[in-house]
Order: sequence, then structure tokens, then C-alpha cells
Amino acid sequence: MIAKLTGRLDETGADWAVIDVGGVGYLVHCSSKTLSALGIAGDDCTLFTDLQVSENDLRLLGFATGEERDWFRLLTGVQGVGSKVGLAILSALSPAELQAACAAQDAAMVARAQGVGPKLAGRIVNELKDKASGMPGGVAAAVAAPVGSASADAVSALQNLGFKPAVAASAVAHAQAELGVDAGLNDLVRVALKRAAG
Repeated sequence: MIAKLTGRLDETGADWAVIDVGGVGYLVHCSSKTLSALGIAGDDCTLFTDLQVSENDLRLLGFATGEERDWFRLLTGVQGVGSKVGLAILSALSPAELQAACAAQDAAMVARAQGVGPKLAGRIVNELKDKASGMPGGVAAAVAAPVGSASADAVSALQNLGFKPAVAASAVAHAQAELGVDAGLNDLVRVALKRAAG
């Protein structure tokens, strides 16, 4: 099993990259988020990988983080989710967003991914809701904001507007990352609202 590749980025395509490791080029299928994180041809890079074996195909899949790979494995464990759909979901949603969607049972968020209909999205969030809470990072980190902090107040404000706790926490966490740790309550709520409503 190939678990990780470290080498030079040789070339990229719509959903793949070739990583040169000691003169051997590995064709690795990736999400668009991972491809954008790799840089440009000639850059050094590291990919966490998953090898899928079928009757007539060996497919190496690459991920920018171990967390993304873990979510890919969870996704492809759901009936009807193959590697192509798994990568499409991870192209549309970050692991933190996916975790928030599953925890909040937000099938519409998952259905934003190309090739994922409402029925499949519903099955994904239903099957992964319990596993989502056990994954590192994401919602748990956002929910653990200190009481009385601007981020905790922003989460409370979004909940008062009718957003589910996990959705509110995820939106505020992303707003905090975008605006910085010193962001004020009003700015956090404004940016988080756009994300939660979008």
C-alpha cells in the first residue's frame, strides 16, 4: 500500500497530477482543492494517498492532508459513492465543511458537489453523522470557543437566527479564519451569515 508520496510536481490536469519521486512519475487523482494546494510544476510536494484496486484498474488518489484522505475513505464507504464522487465532494467542501454538514444533517450542502443528487446526499449525511463527531478538528474546534469571546457570541447569534449549532459553529470558524483572531463580533456575524446562508 502506498500511503504517502513526496517528490516534485511534474504536471497537472483537470483531476490529476503526476508526482516525480526519484525519477518515477506517479499519476495521482486529486480533488480540485488538493490540486490548487500543490503549487506549480517543479515545486516540491507531499501527498497522502489511497490506493484503490478493482478488477481491471489500479487507481492512486492523492490528498493534501491526512484529514482529507480520512474523509475520502469515509465517503467511499457509503453505498453509491465511488472515487469519482468522493473527489467531487472534496472538491466542493473542505473536511471541516463536510464534517459540519454531516453533523447538522445538511444534505443540501453535500448536494452542491457535482454528480451528487439529493437522495445520495441524504444517505451520506445520515450514514456519516455519528462518525463526523469523532473526526478531529472542524466543528468541535469551533464549538469550543471560549464563553464570552466574539466567536462564541457570533455562534450564539447565528443560532438565534435559526441556524443549527453545527452550521453556525462551522460558519463562524471559517469567518474567524478569514478575518483573523482579533475580528469583532459584527464582522464575524456578517461574514459567517454569508457563509451559512450560501
